[in-house]
Amino acid sequence: MHKRILDLTVSIVALALLFPVFILAAAGIKLTSPGPVLYKAKRIGLGGGPFIMYKFRTMHVLQAEKRLITSVDDPRIFFFGSLLRKAKVDELPQLLNVLKGDMSIVGPRPEDPVIVERNYTEEQLRTLDVLPGLTSPGSLYYYTSGESLLTGDNTDEKYIEGVMPMKLAIDLYYTENISFIYDLQIMLRTAYVIVAKLAGRNDFKEIWECSKIRFEKK
Repeated sequence: MHKRILDLTVSIVALALLFPVFILAAAGIKLTSPGPVLYKAKRIGLGGGPFIMYKFRTMHVLQAEKRLITSVDDPRIFFFGSLLRKAKVDELPQLLNVLKGDMSIVGPRPEDPVIVERNYTEEQLRTLDVLPGLTSPGSLYYYTSGESLLTGDNTDEKYIEGVMPMKLAIDLYYTENISFIYDLQIMLRTAYVIVAKLAGRNDFKEIWECSKIRFEKK
């Protein structure tokens, strides 16, 4: 109950405060790339059920290539879209998913159904026992350490083999240790990382959950 109250409070306040950002993002997309403003992505949520996750569109429409995972230098991304992605503005429409109850502010990042069906282990499926979120410690790991590994070709394989195992292990740790304080901490850490990235920083220390997980596996 406390988590849902936090979700509703944060999402309503954020939508009100960020309304000008939504307008600017929508205008920028329409002016720089033909197509819809929003991208509707099918994702797997609570209990393994599918839902539609909203994002600002950052790629050109009608792409021949159908990679599931976006590379750092992905040619499908248009210039204004790359700016939205860097600032994580492209994720803001998911505040609507939070209002609908499909997502939480903090929770494991939802994956594409194909990745879940083909690659999740029984242990990793336990991350579906809670609502997916806008941010999580796993997504912090991805943003500060994993994303830089996804360059060039074969990004799906690089993600599934080199990034996803640790990302899901971290999010599984989160699901087993959910608390109001932990959620607030993750929200503040996320804000810090985004601001630092926008300021040009790329040399982040490994998040503390990584060491915790390695220690517990010994």
